[in-house]
Amino acid sequence: MPSSFVIRFAMTRALADVLASNIHQHISSSGMAPGTRLPERSLAEQFNVSRSPVREALKRLAARSVVTPHPDGGYAVADHAAPLDPVDSPELADTVADEDTYLSIAEDRLAGKLPDRVTENELMRRYGVTRAQLNAILRRMVQEGWIERRPGHGWMFQSVLTSAETYRQGYRYRLLIEAAGILEPTFRLDRDALMRCRAEQEALAIGGARTASPAALFDANSRLHETIAACSGNVFILDGLRRLDRLRRLMEYRKAVDRDQAERRCREHLTLIDLLITDQREAAADFMKLHLHNAVREKTSD
Repeated sequence: MPSSFVIRFAMTRALADVLASNIHQHISSSGMAPGTRLPERSLAEQFNVSRSPVREALKRLAARSVVTPHPDGGYAVADHAAPLDPVDSPELADTVADEDTYLSIAEDRLAGKLPDRVTENELMRRYGVTRAQLNAILRRMVQEGWIERRPGHGWMFQSVLTSAETYRQGYRYRLLIEAAGILEPTFRLDRDALMRCRAEQEALAIGGARTASPAALFDANSRLHETIAACSGNVFILDGLRRLDRLRRLMEYRKAVDRDQAERRCREHLTLIDLLITDQREAAADFMKLHLHNAVREKTSD
């Protein structure tokens, strides 16, 4: 089991990755002149974090020549700062293309444009990808539980939620089981797992949610809720939530992502985790109900 030092180190790295992008954006949008000092304290206050991840973020930006060490200590804007978030590596371009293809398949499946059974050749022709690219996408879809290989030949899509009403019913089911799970007599807090989720949610709350893909947001948020369900000690609660998450995944992708709402839900997740970490289970159960009510209202208001 990871030590508390390892968990704190992972949290700092996760925050620093997002902060580096946010500070770079801040430098560009503010039109800062070369040589402008970047005090750790003011950056920490601006982004509502401690100075430690700010220091790590500045080190990352220094390695990319966005900032440079200042003679009096700390960092300043470099004379010739690198362009903001360049997408010039073939590996990154391939990742973006694979994500776009993955989401296109999800949208076409929900829209009824793909039959229950498909072949790899059909998918390659339809989406213009190589077999290697398609195999990577199919492996991901298999792991997420919405497609499986047919015996002998081809692939078969699994059942998913496809209507607004079943989507609402899914949230009503979550309201029944998730808050109750927190109050189960078998509840045992997995502090290490929750702290890993906290690092992920904090990174999203300070800006990551504004650039993360719908799939990345879904994965991070469902991972937290499933971690809390696992703490319940009730295998039926955990299994039920996992099954529902597989069914609702594509519907979540299809929802237009309101970045303000996504960021707010991540902040709510931080509150929920802190209530659990401090052993305020009744308050956490009540907050879980409020959190889910807010989410379903926001996602079904259109």
